[in-house]
Amino acid sequence: MPNNMRVLAIDPGYDRLGIAILEKQNGKEIALFSMCVTTDKKQTASERLAHIGGEIKKVIAEWKPEVLATETLFLFSNQKTAFRVAEARGVILYETACAGLSVFEYTPLQIKIAVTGYGRSDKTQVTEMVRKLIALPPRKRLDDEYDAIAIGLTCLATEKFSTGSVLAKKY
Repeated sequence: MPNNMRVLAIDPGYDRLGIAILEKQNGKEIALFSMCVTTDKKQTASERLAHIGGEIKKVIAEWKPEVLATETLFLFSNQKTAFRVAEARGVILYETACAGLSVFEYTPLQIKIAVTGYGRSDKTQVTEMVRKLIALPPRKRLDDEYDAIAIGLTCLATEKFSTGSVLAKKY
């Protein structure tokens, strides 16, 4: 793996999505940036999706990641929620494809195993392990932000990169 592999990690969502930029430097995972994007429920669906796309575009322009790591869409009991999250994922994939990023997707089970060692971990256990695995400046974070960091850690721990090209499976 090169000295500096930069990963844009996104926990997809429609109301809120977590975004993190992680990098592996000399074998150590570093969190460079993280945030939670919240959309305005008073806006139309297209305005909310445009806001998501704009925020992703800004993060890519500022941090210049090489790859996207994201969570696969899992089945929701609420179809309306599933459709909206799928639309948000479409915007995420579009913006990252336009930027030339390779895409790595992980199931919730893969992320939990990579971060906690246990596939049935709950959100609290994932958050606690993220705090132990990577140094984060002290401030309040929403679950979505911790989830994005966990997705980024999963990518850095499981994928094999060579300078300038991705060797492992990609989307």
